[in-house]
Amino acid sequence: MIFPYEKYLRQVFFCTFAPNMEQMHTKEEKMAAFGRLLDVMDRLRVECPWDRKQTNDSLRPNTIEEVYELCDALIKDDSHEICKELGDVLLHIVFYSRIGEEKGLYDVADVCNKLCDKMIFRHPHVYGETVAKSAEEVLDNWEQIKQKEKDGNKTVLGGVPASLPSLIKAYRIQDKARHVGFDWEEKQDVWTKVREELDELEAEFKREDKSRSEKELGDFLFSVINAARLYHLNPDNALEGTNQKFIRRFNYIEEHSIKIGKPLTEMSLAEMDNLWNEAKSKENNQINKDYEENLICSNCVYCCSNDSK
Repeated sequence: MIFPYEKYLRQVFFCTFAPNMEQMHTKEEKMAAFGRLLDVMDRLRVECPWDRKQTNDSLRPNTIEEVYELCDALIKDDSHEICKELGDVLLHIVFYSRIGEEKGLYDVADVCNKLCDKMIFRHPHVYGETVAKSAEEVLDNWEQIKQKEKDGNKTVLGGVPASLPSLIKAYRIQDKARHVGFDWEEKQDVWTKVREELDELEAEFKREDKSRSEKELGDFLFSVINAARLYHLNPDNALEGTNQKFIRRFNYIEEHSIKIGKPLTEMSLAEMDNLWNEAKSKENNQINKDYEENLICSNCVYCCSNDSK
């Protein structure tokens, strides 16, 4: 039996939290929006002095900046900013395609078709007869499929961009090697390597040999990234999470110093440590509160979906 107030609460819950699918656009509307973007790009390229003078080289730094801004929005899980930054990145894709078209090399249709052809070729479990029952099976075949492509990678590690940030590059190198069988037989064995590299790093630090210490530091970081990969953790996300945590807690200390009119340079380490722990405690309390609220919401959905008549 469902009481009247339960029906009301359920309506409020779904109106507040459930996604409004009516706001999503039809395929025809999406195609029209993309066509509008192409029209805008065509006009800007002709009539705007700044847009007209841009080249692949001049746009590249801006493209990198836009991608980083998108990454920031993704980390913050800010849907409004994600939508905005996706548009900025899409603009650059259309811009490069227009430049290619002007040179008679390729246009946006070529870009889309090459992408579609590549995705179809790399998904034989969807478009062919290959069977892949899990994401792991798909990934295991991915690198081998890429090397079979006409203009694909000639070597296993050939597809790793040289300009990737070092931490991400290390993860990608290890992951690609894994797909061809070059990996630890048991994931726990990696800890022996991590401890070995840590011991070697500590020994070089004690010798104060900067050159050898740098080499051993690289080996140690590489081994820790390897451990993260084996345990299905993204080291870049993990490190960025710690960066953001440090920023929040340090900002808390700085805000307190401003509030009491005492510069950070005049505060003792003990004072800053106490404020750090205070910020940490408040964060943990908020995490526990959010967890409890999410648990209540989950139970509410479960109960609503299992109403007895």
